[in-house]
Amino acid sequence: MNVSDLNLFAAVARHGSITKAARRLNTVQSNVTTRLRLLEEELGVSLFQRHHHGVTLTRSGHELLPYAHQLDVLLQKAKCAVSADGATRGSLRLGSMETTAAARLPALLRRYVPAHRNVDVAIETGTTRALTQAVLEYRLDGAFVAGPVELDELEQTRSFVEELVLVSSPEYKSITDALEQGKIPKMFVFRVGCSYRQKLERFLAGRGLNLVNQLEMGTLEGIIGCVSAGLGITMMPFSVVERQVKRGEVAIHRLAPDDARVETVFIMRRDMIRSPALEEFISVISNQ
Repeated sequence: MNVSDLNLFAAVARHGSITKAARRLNTVQSNVTTRLRLLEEELGVSLFQRHHHGVTLTRSGHELLPYAHQLDVLLQKAKCAVSADGATRGSLRLGSMETTAAARLPALLRRYVPAHRNVDVAIETGTTRALTQAVLEYRLDGAFVAGPVELDELEQTRSFVEELVLVSSPEYKSITDALEQGKIPKMFVFRVGCSYRQKLERFLAGRGLNLVNQLEMGTLEGIIGCVSAGLGITMMPFSVVERQVKRGEVAIHRLAPDDARVETVFIMRRDMIRSPALEEFISVISNQ
């Protein structure tokens, strides 16, 4: 077993597919399959369960993954230590909620990327639940999620404080009246696991309102577009829809302070060795 084997193993685990990992590693699928088989034979265990959708880690695979990740980070640190120009190198795998990626992440990256041109940054968007799981499984170095996240394995850095608002088309002056009168046909939400979806459901249920029909969408633009067209309502941070409000495309309906305030936190595993690229990104978050 060598570093190259562990990097290949980690790539397959991260992508959940031998084909996708081979593409990422610029090699052929047969090469990845053969090397994985030889690694499993050397260790005497199965690292993946194969199925028609791809591969998933076995218990042994889950136990090996942290070592593969930390070895990769140590190599990045070693390269930085002996670099002639002192520049930070390596990769940074970040996760973000769709809303944070749209409203907050560009400003952070504008401060980070120009000073770290040798760092490859990859951004994955998803729900708080999915991103938290990806961090727990070492598939992401860190992620912006709705806080607080109360898991012993994770540490969190408060990044932003958002004001949640109800969003509708401008024709609705009172959301409560419109809901009670059955005038709003749908509630537009992200996938199950979205924290804002859960807050909207609790908000309506707490006021004795029947939940309107839900329509899941995968993109922020799709949700805002449908709401603007008068097809329903949604709940999201005001920072996300501020431009649309100024252009008169949507209307916002403010909530009581206890309902409106929500924190966005950056989560990482406590036991993870931080690469120089990650350390400097955390510094950007702290100094914003």
